[in-house]
Amino acid sequence: MEDAGVGWLAAIIIGGIAGWLAEKFMKSNMGILMNILLGIVGAIVANALLGLIGISLGGWIGYLIAGFIGACILIAIGRMFRR
Repeated sequence: MEDAGVGWLAAIIIGGIAGWLAEKFMKSNMGILMNILLGIVGAIVANALLGLIGISLGGWIGYLIAGFIGACILIAIGRMFRR
C-alpha cells in the first residue's frame, strides 16, 4: 500500500469504495466492514496477480481499480465455495 502512495486511512476509504462497487457489480449483499475488507484484500490480490503479467497500477485510482478487480475475484471465489 505504501508503495502505491496510499496510506492506511486512505486504503480503508478506497477499499470500502472498491468493495462497495464490487458488491453492486457482482450483486452480492455484504456489510460495510466486509466491503472494506474485500476492497483492501482484493487490491493486494489483484496487484499480485497483475504483477505476474507485468501490469503495475499505482496511486489512488490504481488502488481503486485493483481493489475492485480483486474484490470481484474474491466474491466469485466465495460463491464457488458456498455452493
